[in-house]
Amino acid sequence: MQKSQPEYEVVRESDVMVPMRDGVRLATDVYLPARSGTPLSERLPAVMQRTPYDKSAQALRDDAARYFCSRGYAVVFQDTRGRFNSEGRFVKYLTDPEDGFDTCEWVGRQEWSNGKIGTFGISYGAHTQAAMAALDPPNLACMFLDSGGFTNAHDNSCRNGGAFELRQIVWAFNNAKASPEATADPKIRAALEAEDLGAWFQRMPWRRGHSPLSAVPEYEDYIFQMWTHGDFDEYWQQPGICNEMYFEQYSSVPQMHFGSWYDPYTKTTTKNFTGLSPIKQGPVRMVLGPWTHGAHDAAFAGDVDFGAESTVSGSLADDYNDLRLRWFDHWLKGIDNGVEEEPPVTLFAMGCGDGHKTEDGRIAHGGRWRQATEWPPPEATPTPFFFHPDGSLSNERPPSDAPPSVYQFDPNDPVPTVGGNISSGGELIIGGAFDQRAGPRFFGSEAPYLPLASRHDVLVFQTPPLDEAIEVTGPIVVRLWISSSAVDTDFTAKLIDVHPPSDDFPNGFDMNLCDGIIRARYRDTFDKQDLMTPDEVYELTVELYPTSNIFTAGHRIRVDISSSNFPRLDVNPNTGEPLGQNRRTVIAENTVYHDAARPSHVVLPVMPQAG
Repeated sequence: MQKSQPEYEVVRESDVMVPMRDGVRLATDVYLPARSGTPLSERLPAVMQRTPYDKSAQALRDDAARYFCSRGYAVVFQDTRGRFNSEGRFVKYLTDPEDGFDTCEWVGRQEWSNGKIGTFGISYGAHTQAAMAALDPPNLACMFLDSGGFTNAHDNSCRNGGAFELRQIVWAFNNAKASPEATADPKIRAALEAEDLGAWFQRMPWRRGHSPLSAVPEYEDYIFQMWTHGDFDEYWQQPGICNEMYFEQYSSVPQMHFGSWYDPYTKTTTKNFTGLSPIKQGPVRMVLGPWTHGAHDAAFAGDVDFGAESTVSGSLADDYNDLRLRWFDHWLKGIDNGVEEEPPVTLFAMGCGDGHKTEDGRIAHGGRWRQATEWPPPEATPTPFFFHPDGSLSNERPPSDAPPSVYQFDPNDPVPTVGGNISSGGELIIGGAFDQRAGPRFFGSEAPYLPLASRHDVLVFQTPPLDEAIEVTGPIVVRLWISSSAVDTDFTAKLIDVHPPSDDFPNGFDMNLCDGIIRARYRDTFDKQDLMTPDEVYELTVELYPTSNIFTAGHRIRVDISSSNFPRLDVNPNTGEPLGQNRRTVIAENTVYHDAARPSHVVLPVMPQAG
């Protein structure tokens, strides 16, 4: 297959200060192909990444600068505003649309540029791409967005179902240590280093000026804005964090949306694809693998192994850079390498492994790649599985007189987070697939480390062992009829593949697939809050993350319902006080109904003829 070859030397011009429209200058490294130490005289296509994580370190991290530059591309790496060598005040996400637009204009004016720019980057490097794409910048020719590019940060990644994603705090705390303030003042750096973030997580909520981020007010302000700002209003509707509101003007260039089942941006990846595909010339493509955030060449997520074929280098390309090179070669250089003919969707269906324990101690869950023309796959049939009072889950509707299930939710004893769609959580919030059992690795767990299903505040609904395999691929929603003794509370839902007991796993393995939450005050709309009347029955919907999994014969499909998932998400105090500002907590008695008139259920997109 034809592709660009590594035939050039690489020369770098460091810290070119590129002016933005307001006069702030952003530090930019430019890598140019060269022969005998002299840059090529011809005009070249450029690939660009804007990052808050130190442009020079990021260029080396996956060898991207040398890799692309030696193959005939000008390569541009830039520190975002207020980070490392760039001027200005860092405001996470919100200054990236205009700064990206202005940088595209600048690249197009350079003597080494032929006016074609491809963008790439993971996580924040994907957010910066989508932010500027929402303004349709000049010279942009294609994009490769990996694990990010906000469709709607209020919908997931910053907030989720009305709750606040606490990994944003971990991100801010860790990255504040490299802020200009901390770099310039050793006392500020020392103050941050002295904080015990885990101890602070046991004392929530916090107050401005009295938090682990008090020494760096810009970062503290960012956290409190998102934590206390629950309504979906003008703040959340800005380009950079709500690009779906700008899809009409969003760039129409060819774009790859690359994501993972255990990534916090899975909703973003799928919703970008479904929102942009019908209205853009594109093409718009999507790839979804079984990884955690950015871990494309790990054949596992958490304690679950998916096989060597699950990695990028195992099936999709020689390696990750090779995968991106094929994209850029075609759309920036016009190389006929087959990219244009590939199906719109490539995804990994997890499952069908034999469940043995690998040498690394993980369970072999397995899986296989499949391709599709749409998302969700058109052959996936939305199928309701109903909750029954005896804890069963089936596609038979509940009996007319089924009694409800009731539990008490104590905000001071939340259900610990055991894996899921997480990044930037450090050791406090661990992402991936795990047996749903408390343990010393998981913050908030207590001995004797029993299964989460044993908790009094977790309702478990599961099928009998399956007679034949069932593949579930697509979005997952849970529809609940509930009441509560509180004016506000949360309801969580988690989809689980229950592996049966085996010699290697005598207690079985309850593998989390995806989860979701809804804060009851936002049950009807996220635009405004509406507290409940205690003991009145309400209908609400929990949107889980999408997934693709084959439930093998002998396994069970399970859904857990509860009211907390901490420290992944902030805990509802059940008092109805302003978000992130409560002074009290109350125990809520929460009720889930499952009778003919109020048939609580999960809707699973079932594929035909799972193997």
